[in-house]
Amino acid sequence: MGEPSLLELDGLVVSRGTRSVLNNVNFKLKEGEVVALVGSNGSGKTTFIESCTGIIPFLEGSLYYYSKSKEKIIIRNENGRCSNISKIGLTLQNNGICGEETVEEKLLTALNISQGDEHTHLINSLLSDWGLFHRKYSRVSQLSGGLKRRLSVLSGLSPAIFSPQPIVVLLDEPSEGLDDEACNILIKWIRTIASRGHGIIFTSHDNNLINCADRIIKIEENKPITESTGKSYGDLIKIPDSEVVTRQISIMSLVNWTRKMEFRNPIDTIGRATPALLALLISFSLMDNINYESIDNQILSSLILLPAFITCIISPALIDRFNEEDCGKWWYINLGTKFRPISSFIGASLLLPLPLTYLSWFVLIGDKSVLYSNDVIIWLWLPALSMIDLAIASSALHFLVSDLQRSHASSSSLLLIFLVWPFLELSEALSAIMTDGMSFSLEIGSPLISCLFASLISSLVWLVAVFLPDA
Repeated sequence: MGEPSLLELDGLVVSRGTRSVLNNVNFKLKEGEVVALVGSNGSGKTTFIESCTGIIPFLEGSLYYYSKSKEKIIIRNENGRCSNISKIGLTLQNNGICGEETVEEKLLTALNISQGDEHTHLINSLLSDWGLFHRKYSRVSQLSGGLKRRLSVLSGLSPAIFSPQPIVVLLDEPSEGLDDEACNILIKWIRTIASRGHGIIFTSHDNNLINCADRIIKIEENKPITESTGKSYGDLIKIPDSEVVTRQISIMSLVNWTRKMEFRNPIDTIGRATPALLALLISFSLMDNINYESIDNQILSSLILLPAFITCIISPALIDRFNEEDCGKWWYINLGTKFRPISSFIGASLLLPLPLTYLSWFVLIGDKSVLYSNDVIIWLWLPALSMIDLAIASSALHFLVSDLQRSHASSSSLLLIFLVWPFLELSEALSAIMTDGMSFSLEIGSPLISCLFASLISSLVWLVAVFLPDA
């Protein structure tokens, strides 16, 4: 009857631009099977791996994963993403690691287990096997290319070790950059992991690594793929074992990772606060010797909200972290359709709008506050809170633009101009509070309605930017 399947590609057709890369591919990965993808550079090996993750569009065909109960679950077809993949092991060609992570943190993230004394021995054992223990607390940016590659490969293989059920392991050029010693370790780990029922697909030009495969698939441009039987070379070894069970990468995994990276190197906070404070100082200098009674409250409210607005529309530093060695692609593959929504939230300026708005009021208005309604100090938080919706929409637009090809990215970035509309609505709301105090009227132009309208516009922009790419 044969081994059960873990993954299936049915009638797959994929193109890159105008070039057809994979044409009518039918493929199944069995439990305990090792499959090598071979072919010249640019033939479509990486496209095959990415097709198995469901992150690239199909012209035709479908991708299926099999559940624990052997139910066939469709992940993607020509109509778009249908569902998210289950837990997998993953090593990307460009490592998929942020340089600000430590070696230990990357491995903990891949395994999705918390940092604690109960896991210390496990992590130490894994790192020791791959010659990385002495760099356990080093940042990835401080590693040599070879050690960085070892960490990436270890992070791709480790989830299979501690998974109670057979999973899919995808390795793109895992031997690239590894020395002979590390390649031998890799071969032994692949064969040992496969002996536990896990299915492994890897791409390679290394004949020694290819020889450890059970099946070899050759991909050639403009030709049907061909299959041959591999040699299945490689010794089984004793690898670390534990009662620890790895979990599916979750939203909280990304939230905690982002928070840790920002605390270590707060480039996002500094990058947003610096231009906002400069704008506030410029506004303050322009307000010198101006008669506050003669200035339009609409202009004054715009100047008060301007620093918060600037922090909202600046590109998130998270994008740069994601772009580093395909770190974002690693998270996108593991989180699937949840990646874009949560990234737009955690990449947005959520903390700065409120304190900056109050700071602007005290700097620009100061002792002139007696000229305006007493409700301002009490209700200043309302437009500032609505500004957070604008920040999330802006973040989503920046992520959308970062995913586009250069020819489309420059024009798409102009969509940020659309966010001036909700900013003007919030300025109008603050102006009305300054002039007449807070009103709970539901008439057009009232502070409450203006804030709600600004939030609605921002929400619509967010919905388009987040869900359109995965449609």
